[in-house]
Amino acid sequence: MTVNIIFQRRGGTLLSSDFWYKIKFLLTRHQPNFWDFPKNAGRLDHKKLQTLPSLKQTLPAARADDVLEVDEAWSVVRKRANKRWLWTVLLRRMTHILAFVLGDHSERTCRRLWHRIPVAFRHCVSYSDFWEAYQAVFPTETHRCVGKETGQTAHQERWYNTLRQRVGRYVRKTLSFSKRDRWHYRVTKWFIIMYNLSLSFTG
Repeated sequence: MTVNIIFQRRGGTLLSSDFWYKIKFLLTRHQPNFWDFPKNAGRLDHKKLQTLPSLKQTLPAARADDVLEVDEAWSVVRKRANKRWLWTVLLRRMTHILAFVLGDHSERTCRRLWHRIPVAFRHCVSYSDFWEAYQAVFPTETHRCVGKETGQTAHQERWYNTLRQRVGRYVRKTLSFSKRDRWHYRVTKWFIIMYNLSLSFTG
């Protein structure tokens, strides 16, 4: 069916309002929910996140001999140039994630990570790679910078493999990405809390 949707004006061509109406009709013909996405979806998602327990409530009690592993992995928001680094602290004994933060790759973000570690675990021995931010923030008495060949951060690196398998936003070569920082944070927080809860049932 041919419909005249173009009209002439001042020697140029402009699309009439009928054009956009028919485009919408064709899109919604096979995707009835395409244009029905709720405008308050962000608030609805935030309410769902509030139904989950806090990260602190998913953690086991601290022990004197606990060991922590610290590492970071990059992801993107909207485009590859907008890198967002996920910093995490893992409890080696039960592989729970004790704390996490999203930000850049600077010492300032690392300091935010340190302040989010529960006080009961801050005295524990911790291991990380040789990134200079760790040496500036974590206490030298209990922190050790080691290479991957030592295996001291193997549990943390294995956890990032699990993250990439379950959350498409963190796959290195992927078509999945977050368009906004708040969505990226909420998806990450949701996964970490659900991961910790799953350990409580299987442990």
